[in-house]
Amino acid sequence: MEKLILDCDPGHDDAIAILLAAGDPRIDLLGITTVAGNHTIENVTRNALSVCTAFGIQVPVARGSERPLVIEQVIADDIHGATGLDGPYLPPASFELDPRHAVDFIIETVMTHEPKTVTLAPVGPYTNIALAVRKEPRIVERVKQVIAMGGSYTRGNITPVAEFNIYADPEAAHVVFSADWDVTMIGLDLTQHQALATPELQERVRAVGGDISQFILDTWAFVHTTHNGLLDIPYPAVHDACCVAALIDPSAFTTELADVRVELEGRWSKGQTVANFQTASGMRHFGGTASEQKDYRTKVAMTLDWDKFADLIVDCTKRLTEAKAKA
Repeated sequence: MEKLILDCDPGHDDAIAILLAAGDPRIDLLGITTVAGNHTIENVTRNALSVCTAFGIQVPVARGSERPLVIEQVIADDIHGATGLDGPYLPPASFELDPRHAVDFIIETVMTHEPKTVTLAPVGPYTNIALAVRKEPRIVERVKQVIAMGGSYTRGNITPVAEFNIYADPEAAHVVFSADWDVTMIGLDLTQHQALATPELQERVRAVGGDISQFILDTWAFVHTTHNGLLDIPYPAVHDACCVAALIDPSAFTTELADVRVELEGRWSKGQTVANFQTASGMRHFGGTASEQKDYRTKVAMTLDWDKFADLIVDCTKRLTEAKAKA
Protein backbone atom coordinates (compact mmCIF):
# COMPACT_ATOMS: atom_id res chain seq x y z
CA MET A 1 0.00 0.00 0.00
CA GLU A 2 1.10 3.55 -0.74
CA LYS A 3 1.29 5.71 2.37
CA LEU A 4 -0.18 9.19 1.80
CA ILE A 5 -0.62 12.51 3.55
CA LEU A 6 -3.22 14.59 1.69
CA ASP A 7 -2.66 18.32 2.20
CA CYS A 8 -5.80 20.11 1.04
CA ASP A 9 -8.11 23.14 1.17
CA PRO A 10 -11.65 21.77 0.63
CA GLY A 11 -12.91 22.96 -1.88
CA HIS A 12 -15.07 20.86 -4.20
CA ASP A 13 -12.32 19.02 -6.06
CA ASP A 14 -10.55 18.39 -2.73
CA ALA A 15 -13.61 16.42 -1.63
CA ILE A 16 -13.18 14.04 -4.56
CA ALA A 17 -9.47 13.72 -3.75
CA ILE A 18 -10.40 12.69 -0.21
CA LEU A 19 -12.84 10.16 -1.67
CA LEU A 20 -10.11 8.55 -3.79
CA ALA A 21 -7.53 8.58 -1.02
CA ALA A 22 -9.83 6.90 1.47
CA GLY A 23 -11.70 4.58 -0.86
CA ASP A 24 -8.94 2.82 -2.77
CA PRO A 25 -7.37 -0.24 -1.10
CA ARG A 26 -3.98 0.60 -2.60
CA ILE A 27 -3.75 3.77 -0.49
CA ASP A 28 -2.96 3.96 3.22
CA LEU A 29 -4.27 7.42 4.07
CA LEU A 30 -2.15 8.44 7.07
CA GLY A 31 -3.91 11.75 7.56
CA ILE A 32 -5.43 14.87 6.07
CA THR A 33 -3.91 18.29 6.68
CA THR A 34 -5.61 21.57 5.85
CA VAL A 35 -4.28 24.84 4.51
CA ALA A 36 -5.90 28.18 3.74
CA GLY A 37 -6.48 28.45 0.03
CA ASN A 38 -9.85 27.98 -1.58
CA HIS A 39 -11.20 29.60 1.57
CA THR A 40 -10.13 30.55 5.09
CA ILE A 41 -8.49 27.98 7.32
CA GLU A 42 -11.60 27.88 9.50
CA ASN A 43 -13.86 27.00 6.59
CA VAL A 44 -11.58 24.52 4.81
CA THR A 45 -10.88 22.68 8.07
CA ARG A 46 -14.57 22.45 8.88
CA ASN A 47 -15.19 21.24 5.34
CA ALA A 48 -12.50 18.55 5.62
CA LEU A 49 -14.06 17.21 8.82
CA SER A 50 -17.55 17.30 7.31
CA VAL A 51 -16.45 15.55 4.12
CA CYS A 52 -14.87 12.79 6.19
CA THR A 53 -18.11 12.47 8.11
CA ALA A 54 -20.15 12.35 4.90
CA PHE A 55 -17.90 9.66 3.40
CA GLY A 56 -17.54 7.65 6.64
CA ILE A 57 -13.78 8.28 6.78
CA GLN A 58 -11.90 8.13 10.07
CA VAL A 59 -8.34 9.39 9.76
CA PRO A 60 -6.47 12.16 11.60
CA VAL A 61 -7.30 15.66 10.34
CA ALA A 62 -4.83 18.39 11.36
CA ARG A 63 -5.44 22.11 10.90
CA GLY A 64 -2.62 23.97 9.20
CA SER A 65 -1.46 27.36 7.97
CA GLU A 66 -3.93 30.22 8.01
CA ARG A 67 -2.05 32.48 5.59
CA PRO A 68 0.69 32.39 2.94
CA LEU A 69 4.37 32.73 3.83
CA VAL A 70 4.78 36.30 2.53
CA ILE A 71 1.93 37.73 0.49
CA GLU A 72 -1.60 38.66 1.52
CA GLN A 73 -4.17 35.89 1.50
CA VAL A 74 -6.38 35.32 -1.54
CA ILE A 75 -9.34 32.93 -1.61
CA ALA A 76 -11.41 31.41 -4.39
CA ASP A 77 -14.90 32.17 -3.15
CA ASP A 78 -15.94 33.02 -6.71
CA ILE A 79 -15.44 29.33 -7.55
CA HIS A 80 -16.24 27.60 -4.24
CA GLY A 81 -18.83 29.90 -2.67
CA ALA A 82 -19.16 31.53 0.73
CA THR A 83 -18.33 28.37 2.73
CA GLY A 84 -15.63 27.05 0.43
CA LEU A 85 -17.86 24.06 -0.39
CA ASP A 86 -21.25 25.45 -1.33
CA GLY A 87 -23.81 23.21 -2.97
CA PRO A 88 -23.79 19.76 -1.36
CA TYR A 89 -25.20 19.06 2.08
CA LEU A 90 -22.39 19.05 4.64
CA PRO A 91 -23.16 17.04 7.78
CA PRO A 92 -21.75 18.24 11.10
CA ALA A 93 -18.36 16.73 11.85
CA SER A 94 -18.53 13.62 14.00
CA PHE A 95 -14.95 13.69 15.36
CA GLU A 96 -12.35 16.12 16.67
CA LEU A 97 -9.28 17.61 15.05
CA ASP A 98 -5.87 16.13 15.66
CA PRO A 99 -4.24 18.34 18.33
CA ARG A 100 -1.08 18.90 16.27
CA HIS A 101 -0.54 21.68 13.79
CA ALA A 102 -0.48 20.32 10.25
CA VAL A 103 3.21 21.17 9.86
CA ASP A 104 4.09 19.14 12.96
CA PHE A 105 1.80 16.32 11.86
CA ILE A 106 3.60 16.14 8.51
CA ILE A 107 7.05 16.17 10.10
CA GLU A 108 6.24 13.61 12.79
CA THR A 109 4.51 11.27 10.36
CA VAL A 110 7.33 11.37 7.81
CA MET A 111 10.04 11.00 10.45
CA THR A 112 8.38 8.06 12.22
CA HIS A 113 7.79 6.00 9.08
CA GLU A 114 10.48 4.21 7.14
CA PRO A 115 12.38 6.43 4.69
CA LYS A 116 10.95 6.69 1.19
CA THR A 117 7.55 5.29 2.17
CA VAL A 118 5.39 8.43 2.65
CA THR A 119 4.04 10.46 -0.28
CA LEU A 120 2.90 14.07 0.19
CA ALA A 121 0.07 15.29 -2.01
CA PRO A 122 -0.45 19.05 -1.65
CA VAL A 123 -3.59 20.00 -3.57
CA GLY A 124 -3.95 23.50 -2.14
CA PRO A 125 -1.28 26.17 -1.69
CA TYR A 126 2.00 24.55 -0.63
CA THR A 127 2.38 26.54 2.61
CA ASN A 128 2.33 23.59 5.02
CA ILE A 129 4.82 21.62 2.95
CA ALA A 130 7.24 24.54 2.68
CA LEU A 131 7.06 25.23 6.42
CA ALA A 132 7.67 21.56 7.17
CA VAL A 133 10.78 21.64 4.96
CA ARG A 134 12.03 24.77 6.70
CA LYS A 135 11.35 23.40 10.19
CA GLU A 136 12.74 19.91 9.58
CA PRO A 137 14.86 19.75 6.41
CA ARG A 138 15.47 16.03 6.90
CA ILE A 139 11.99 15.25 5.58
CA VAL A 140 13.24 16.04 2.07
CA GLU A 141 15.46 12.95 2.02
CA ARG A 142 12.84 10.78 3.73
CA VAL A 143 9.73 11.58 1.67
CA LYS A 144 9.11 9.10 -1.14
CA GLN A 145 7.67 11.71 -3.51
CA VAL A 146 5.58 14.86 -3.75
CA ILE A 147 2.63 14.77 -6.13
CA ALA A 148 1.36 18.33 -6.33
CA MET A 149 -1.68 19.84 -7.97
CA GLY A 150 -0.76 23.25 -9.27
CA GLY A 151 1.03 25.24 -11.87
CA SER A 152 0.85 25.18 -15.63
CA TYR A 153 3.24 25.21 -18.55
CA THR A 154 0.79 27.08 -20.81
CA ARG A 155 -1.71 29.42 -19.13
CA GLY A 156 -3.24 30.17 -15.74
CA ASN A 157 -6.69 30.35 -14.18
CA ILE A 158 -6.35 33.28 -11.78
CA THR A 159 -4.08 35.38 -14.01
CA PRO A 160 -3.22 34.76 -17.66
CA VAL A 161 -0.11 32.83 -16.59
CA ALA A 162 -0.59 31.75 -12.95
CA GLU A 163 -2.55 28.83 -11.51
CA PHE A 164 -4.35 29.50 -8.21
CA ASN A 165 -2.41 27.21 -5.83
CA ILE A 166 0.91 28.68 -6.92
CA TYR A 167 -0.37 32.25 -7.08
CA ALA A 168 -1.82 31.96 -3.56
CA ASP A 169 1.64 31.24 -2.10
CA PRO A 170 4.38 31.46 -4.72
CA GLU A 171 7.19 31.54 -2.13
CA ALA A 172 5.98 28.23 -0.71
CA ALA A 173 5.85 26.75 -4.21
CA HIS A 174 9.41 27.94 -4.78
CA VAL A 175 10.53 26.00 -1.71
CA VAL A 176 8.80 22.83 -2.87
CA PHE A 177 10.11 22.92 -6.44
CA SER A 178 13.62 23.85 -5.30
CA ALA A 179 13.99 21.04 -2.77
CA ASP A 180 16.00 17.99 -3.78
CA TRP A 181 13.18 15.46 -3.83
CA ASP A 182 10.98 13.70 -6.37
CA VAL A 183 8.18 16.07 -7.48
CA THR A 184 5.38 15.49 -9.93
CA MET A 185 3.51 18.63 -11.02
CA ILE A 186 -0.03 17.98 -12.18
CA GLY A 187 -1.13 21.30 -13.55
CA LEU A 188 -4.00 22.97 -15.32
CA ASP A 189 -2.83 21.79 -18.71
CA LEU A 190 -4.04 18.34 -17.67
CA THR A 191 -6.64 18.88 -14.95
CA GLN A 192 -8.68 21.66 -16.51
CA HIS A 193 -8.84 20.12 -19.96
CA GLN A 194 -8.65 16.35 -19.46
CA ALA A 195 -9.84 15.48 -15.92
CA LEU A 196 -13.48 16.46 -16.38
CA ALA A 197 -16.65 15.11 -14.79
CA THR A 198 -18.38 14.39 -18.08
CA PRO A 199 -22.07 13.42 -18.31
CA GLU A 200 -20.94 9.82 -18.75
CA LEU A 201 -18.99 9.87 -15.47
CA GLN A 202 -21.81 11.62 -13.65
CA GLU A 203 -24.30 8.99 -14.81
CA ARG A 204 -22.02 6.21 -13.58
CA VAL A 205 -21.74 7.88 -10.15
CA ARG A 206 -25.51 8.42 -10.09
CA ALA A 207 -26.05 4.73 -10.74
CA VAL A 208 -24.18 3.88 -7.52
CA GLY A 209 -26.90 5.58 -5.49
CA GLY A 210 -26.86 6.64 -1.85
CA ASP A 211 -25.72 9.71 0.09
CA ILE A 212 -22.10 9.68 -1.09
CA SER A 213 -23.12 9.51 -4.73
CA GLN A 214 -25.51 12.43 -4.23
CA PHE A 215 -22.83 14.44 -2.42
CA ILE A 216 -20.46 14.04 -5.36
CA LEU A 217 -23.13 14.95 -7.91
CA ASP A 218 -24.16 18.04 -5.92
CA THR A 219 -20.51 19.04 -5.67
CA TRP A 220 -20.08 18.84 -9.43
CA ALA A 221 -23.40 20.58 -10.08
CA PHE A 222 -22.40 23.61 -8.03
CA VAL A 223 -18.88 23.97 -9.34
CA HIS A 224 -20.09 23.58 -12.91
CA THR A 225 -22.04 26.81 -12.57
CA THR A 226 -18.93 28.71 -11.46
CA HIS A 227 -16.49 26.95 -13.78
CA ASN A 228 -18.67 27.51 -16.79
CA GLY A 229 -19.25 31.15 -15.94
CA LEU A 230 -15.66 32.06 -15.10
CA LEU A 231 -13.41 29.55 -16.86
CA ASP A 232 -15.54 28.55 -19.85
CA ILE A 233 -14.94 24.81 -19.59
CA PRO A 234 -17.71 22.39 -20.56
CA TYR A 235 -17.80 20.17 -17.45
CA PRO A 236 -16.55 20.37 -13.85
CA ALA A 237 -12.79 19.93 -13.57
CA VAL A 238 -11.74 17.31 -11.01
CA HIS A 239 -8.32 18.87 -10.39
CA ASP A 240 -7.13 17.56 -7.04
CA ALA A 241 -8.17 13.94 -7.43
CA CYS A 242 -5.56 13.61 -10.18
CA CYS A 243 -2.77 13.64 -7.58
CA VAL A 244 -4.28 10.71 -5.73
CA ALA A 245 -5.03 8.92 -8.99
CA ALA A 246 -1.38 9.31 -10.02
CA LEU A 247 -0.32 7.55 -6.82
CA ILE A 248 -2.86 4.77 -7.25
CA ASP A 249 -2.15 4.14 -10.93
CA PRO A 250 0.82 5.99 -12.43
CA SER A 251 0.11 4.34 -15.78
CA ALA A 252 -2.91 6.63 -16.18
CA PHE A 253 -0.55 9.58 -16.72
CA THR A 254 2.30 10.46 -19.01
CA THR A 255 4.95 12.89 -17.80
CA GLU A 256 7.97 14.76 -19.09
CA LEU A 257 10.98 15.92 -17.08
CA ALA A 258 11.45 19.65 -16.66
CA ASP A 259 13.33 22.25 -14.67
CA VAL A 260 10.43 24.13 -13.05
CA ARG A 261 10.91 27.60 -11.58
CA VAL A 262 8.35 29.84 -9.87
CA GLU A 263 8.21 33.52 -10.82
CA LEU A 264 8.30 35.53 -7.58
CA GLU A 265 8.84 39.10 -8.73
CA GLY A 266 7.11 39.76 -12.05
CA ARG A 267 4.50 42.49 -12.04
CA TRP A 268 2.25 40.56 -14.42
CA SER A 269 3.68 37.06 -14.04
CA LYS A 270 4.03 36.45 -10.29
CA GLY A 271 3.06 32.89 -9.49
CA GLN A 272 3.82 31.58 -12.97
CA THR A 273 5.47 28.18 -13.18
CA VAL A 274 8.08 28.30 -15.92
CA ALA A 275 8.87 24.81 -17.17
CA ASN A 276 12.10 24.25 -19.10
CA PHE A 277 11.53 20.80 -20.56
CA GLN A 278 14.50 18.51 -20.95
CA THR A 279 13.27 17.63 -24.43
CA ALA A 280 12.93 21.28 -25.57
CA SER A 281 15.21 22.10 -28.45
CA GLY A 282 17.49 25.08 -27.90
CA MET A 283 16.01 26.03 -24.48
CA ARG A 284 18.61 25.34 -21.84
CA HIS A 285 18.91 28.55 -19.83
CA PHE A 286 17.18 30.45 -17.06
CA GLY A 287 18.45 34.01 -16.98
CA GLY A 288 21.75 33.06 -18.54
CA THR A 289 22.28 30.06 -16.24
CA ALA A 290 22.22 26.70 -17.96
CA SER A 291 19.84 24.09 -16.59
CA GLU A 292 22.04 21.21 -15.50
CA GLN A 293 21.01 17.58 -15.65
CA LYS A 294 20.16 17.58 -11.95
CA ASP A 295 17.70 20.45 -12.44
CA TYR A 296 15.43 18.37 -14.68
CA ARG A 297 13.90 16.60 -11.70
CA THR A 298 10.23 17.63 -11.82
CA LYS A 299 7.92 15.28 -13.65
CA VAL A 300 5.29 17.41 -15.39
CA ALA A 301 2.02 15.59 -16.14
CA MET A 302 1.10 15.81 -19.81
CA THR A 303 -1.75 13.42 -20.60
CA LEU A 304 -4.42 11.51 -18.69
CA ASP A 305 -6.07 8.19 -19.50
CA TRP A 306 -9.58 9.40 -18.80
CA ASP A 307 -11.16 5.93 -18.75
CA LYS A 308 -8.80 4.76 -16.01
CA PHE A 309 -9.40 7.98 -14.06
CA ALA A 310 -13.18 7.63 -14.31
CA ASP A 311 -13.03 3.99 -13.20
CA LEU A 312 -11.09 4.98 -10.09
CA ILE A 313 -13.73 7.53 -9.07
CA VAL A 314 -16.65 5.16 -9.65
CA ASP A 315 -14.98 2.23 -7.90
CA CYS A 316 -14.10 4.31 -4.84
CA THR A 317 -17.65 5.67 -4.67
CA LYS A 318 -18.96 2.10 -4.62
CA ARG A 319 -16.51 0.95 -1.94
CA LEU A 320 -17.21 3.84 0.42
CA THR A 321 -20.96 3.50 -0.11
CA GLU A 322 -20.83 -0.20 0.71
CA ALA A 323 -18.59 0.38 3.74
CA LYS A 324 -20.86 3.11 5.07
CA ALA A 325 -23.92 0.86 4.68
CA LYS A 326 -22.23 -1.83 6.78
CA ALA A 327 -21.05 0.56 9.51
